[in-house]
Amino acid sequence: MQEQTYEIEKGNSFELIDIFDCGQCFRWNKEMDGSYTGVFGSNVINVSVKGNRVVFKGICEDDIKKVCIDYFDLNRDYEKIKEELSQIDDNMKTSIEYGKGIRILNQDLWETIISFIISANNNIPRIKGIIERISEKYGKKIVYNGKSYYTFPTVEELSKAGVQDLRKLGLGFRDVRVYETTRMILNKQVDLEELHQEKNFNTVRDTLLILPGVGPKVADCILLFSTLKRFEAFPIDVWVRRVMNELYIKNVDETKVNKRDIEKIAYEKFGKLAGLAQQYLFYWKRGA
Repeated sequence: MQEQTYEIEKGNSFELIDIFDCGQCFRWNKEMDGSYTGVFGSNVINVSVKGNRVVFKGICEDDIKKVCIDYFDLNRDYEKIKEELSQIDDNMKTSIEYGKGIRILNQDLWETIISFIISANNNIPRIKGIIERISEKYGKKIVYNGKSYYTFPTVEELSKAGVQDLRKLGLGFRDVRVYETTRMILNKQVDLEELHQEKNFNTVRDTLLILPGVGPKVADCILLFSTLKRFEAFPIDVWVRRVMNELYIKNVDETKVNKRDIEKIAYEKFGKLAGLAQQYLFYWKRGA
């Protein structure tokens, strides 16, 4: 594959750190020059900011412009979304100003499922390490600028791994869950193409919850961060519970805050943009 380059004008809705460090992805790494390099599909892309331009450079299985417009959701008007959410209240306005450059990536559904199963009760450096080892062991090698990168394995490729193989890669208790989920998807017990076609949000969510290792929070992360692109999904972790309690529920004992109460407020306030509101609030609370 030949190296390709694509550039866009840098607006207020594209900040590298906001996109890659907001918790939605695990295969992007910061370089010494402040740029980020990532692997998705069969693509290895470096993204940098040069003045008022964003520069995408790398090797792609398709035209780099098409690949980047799709993956980085460049046809979506995030300025309009931020304007709409900012009118809800001052809390949303403040959180959006903090994370103004967030864009939700269109990540491969299969990879997102496995990645977020691995993320359960885990920290980001460890998650990234496990995914890298899985890719190196079972994915395909791509050489770019003299460095080796590895694609995330397909369902068929990962199905070659037994539970013990996964355990050796450091998955811990998640090894059985990844093994069983891989088998279910391989055997079409859960059909990923059908999930893309299904219009009903709850039907898709309930189907994801069938998969071993996929609880409500992981299901909502998959719905929001993958090519399913369901912005109404509202993942709730400790940070989201904390910020929703502090801003809206105000329970003296945060641990007693019910997830159903959080969801009720989220959908009443944010509606179909609940997932994006969650990202701004989460990123602001964790980083501020």
